[in-house]
Amino acid sequence: MDLSLSPLIYMSVFGAVLMLIQGIYLLVFGKSIEHSSKLNRRLDLIEKGRGKKDVMEQLRKERSAHTKKYSIPIYGLIEERARKGNIAFSAKALIGLMIGLSVFSFVMLTFVSETELSVRAGMAIAIGFGGVFFWVSGKAKKRVNAIEEQLPEAIDLMVRSLRVGHPFGAALSIAADEVSDPLGSELGLISDEVSYGRDAGEAIAEFGERVDLQDIRFLAVAVSIQQKSGGNLAEILDGLSKVVRARFKLFRRVRAITAEAKWSGMFLSGFPIAAMIMIQAIKPDYYDDVKETPLYLPLAVVVCLFLIVNVLYMRKMTDIKV
Repeated sequence: MDLSLSPLIYMSVFGAVLMLIQGIYLLVFGKSIEHSSKLNRRLDLIEKGRGKKDVMEQLRKERSAHTKKYSIPIYGLIEERARKGNIAFSAKALIGLMIGLSVFSFVMLTFVSETELSVRAGMAIAIGFGGVFFWVSGKAKKRVNAIEEQLPEAIDLMVRSLRVGHPFGAALSIAADEVSDPLGSELGLISDEVSYGRDAGEAIAEFGERVDLQDIRFLAVAVSIQQKSGGNLAEILDGLSKVVRARFKLFRRVRAITAEAKWSGMFLSGFPIAAMIMIQAIKPDYYDDVKETPLYLPLAVVVCLFLIVNVLYMRKMTDIKV
């Protein structure tokens, strides 16, 4: 059985699945959901004639799509990533998308590949589920990283507004109008909620829990303490801004120092898989002499387990918390 083109076929189908997911997402929700404009989405909706209350309700509805927590492993993991990435698809829709794309991948592999039925089915499930998870995780990581970079600038804007005499609610609104997405719309939603009577510290803390960022939790604690015990909030936030910038700078420095170790780990983890794919592409019958032996399957399982342990251990060694 000729499997020389199978690796290329699998990678092509995986790429097609990723593009299909993005296409479906943009088709259903529109390009504005991507937050790619310098004008944040909240202001864009307001400029189109929507009232602030209607915009607030829409944004709150989008963010409440991932508030429920379930103990089902894959469901909870997808829901957590979708909440961080503010994915408009609900977790149920993403699971349905995984199943649908698995069927799509199976049909594609059936037309372009002559592998066995069990192999096609396994690869189709891996591509469908893995493609959606990879896409959601990428969105979440990109959004959280963008919020981390924007936060010091937003805090500085609040500090300047507080120092010229604006109340905290107005300072929050000014920062929301000046900062682009993804942080701009989030601060705008918090500002609108505060204007309708919600506690500012509580709203910021809820945002910090949703995106799982320690710096935003610090901001929520600072605002809550100032509201309860008083004090110069501008000076508190100025100090917090310096801490966030220093922490971010240290994180970048640590990432630069550990870059060599991370790439070495990625190479050592990916080399066995790449070697197996190359062997399968260049000489498909390489393992034919040992496939029928009783030790082949147990040893293959052991090798796969060692590869998984190697990937997790390499990642743990270079994951330094700042």
